[in-house]
Amino acid sequence: MKKKAVTAIVIGAGDRGADVYANYALRFPDEMKVVAVAEPIEERRNLVKVKHNLKEDRCFSSWEKILAEQKLADLAIVATQDQMHAEPAILAMRKGYDVLLEKPMANTIDDCKELVEVSKETGKLLQICHVLRYAPYFSQLKSVIESGRIGDIVNISWRENVSYWHYSHSYIRGNWHNRDESSPMILAKSCHDMDLLFWLIRSPTKKIHSFGNQTHFGRFNQPEGAPDRCLDGCPVSESCLYYAPRLYLDLVPLIHMHKKAGSISEKLFSSLVLRYPNLTQIPPFKKVKEYTGWPISVISKDLSYEGRIKALQETNYGKCVYAIDDHNIVDHQIVNIEFDNKVTASFTMHGFSDEEGRSFRIDGTKGTIKGDYFFSKQIISIIDVLTGKEEQIGTEKIDMAHGGGDDVIMKVFLKSVRFREKEDILTTASNALESHLMAFAADISRVEERIVEMKELR
Repeated sequence: MKKKAVTAIVIGAGDRGADVYANYALRFPDEMKVVAVAEPIEERRNLVKVKHNLKEDRCFSSWEKILAEQKLADLAIVATQDQMHAEPAILAMRKGYDVLLEKPMANTIDDCKELVEVSKETGKLLQICHVLRYAPYFSQLKSVIESGRIGDIVNISWRENVSYWHYSHSYIRGNWHNRDESSPMILAKSCHDMDLLFWLIRSPTKKIHSFGNQTHFGRFNQPEGAPDRCLDGCPVSESCLYYAPRLYLDLVPLIHMHKKAGSISEKLFSSLVLRYPNLTQIPPFKKVKEYTGWPISVISKDLSYEGRIKALQETNYGKCVYAIDDHNIVDHQIVNIEFDNKVTASFTMHGFSDEEGRSFRIDGTKGTIKGDYFFSKQIISIIDVLTGKEEQIGTEKIDMAHGGGDDVIMKVFLKSVRFREKEDILTTASNALESHLMAFAADISRVEERIVEMKELR
């Protein structure tokens, strides 16, 4: 007999909660059904209400209110801001919910450990959304390593290249611009990478050493005569990469991305729009300016052109990137890691890339793997040291979020909730804890300027 769809409540109806995880239910209604939502912003809450046909008494303004009710569903999706992850997830498990928790688990070591303990204590599933493990590209990389083709891993060099516009959007103007109000960059953004390194190397970490700084963004680099808001007559608007209307009104970085990585028709379309901006006044080019997906979707409740203008006039999204005084997130960081199995790894993150993506080199006792994981190319190259032969695996380019990992993690977790098949979950709280401790250790090392022994944190 066919099982009913898993029922879910959504706690936090932002970009990830509503547009990714809850949206899965609309595309796969046989697998999941959203039955209630908690979101403090009324417009976002109402959007989920309409999309999922919810009754008014199943729409709540806070996680406290929804979890004060009797258990409403099988599963709780917790996608609140970083500093609000632990409390609702812990209470949800105690109320009997299995929990899908957006990364990072929490922004303190103690909260991360408590999440693991409560999951064990209650017997409830706790899936951490380290979605890249589920992306076909990284699944294929894992398979190559485990096949033994490059022998035993000796060293990994790994880079996270955050695009300049993504960094400025999320980590200067956006919700993660202040580490004291959210999380340090290494945890908020790069816990994905710590998780992948731990997963690929298959060993706990022994010690970590890290350096990093905020070197470019601040009043000291604000152009002469530049106002604190881009729309207030900036004298360098034509030459500034970070001029807010360039991204939020004209979509130039997004158009460049499609010019580089899109289909032939997308490349032609993008080239014409970049060369002749006035084309966006006529169909079919007009639809370019009508785009309201990420990152546009997060700057305002009103995503009309007028609404976006107002957002640039009133919120951080319209501020000069050099004039946001409480911005204290690093714009580059390196991490050196020694694992218990004596493998070493180096990780670099920076926020100045022309294109978003990751690149890496994995050296083993018999061969080398080189990889590029970008929007424009997703390639794995395998080099046999004995023969000198190089095989390039052209993995299928997937334009979906996180390389298709978002959908796979939902499918796997829902199956686990239905059938209690825990072995399919790659990122339970227990095995996600190590990568979070790695990120915390890197932050401590950078701030305190010392090597951190991992036994200090365990």
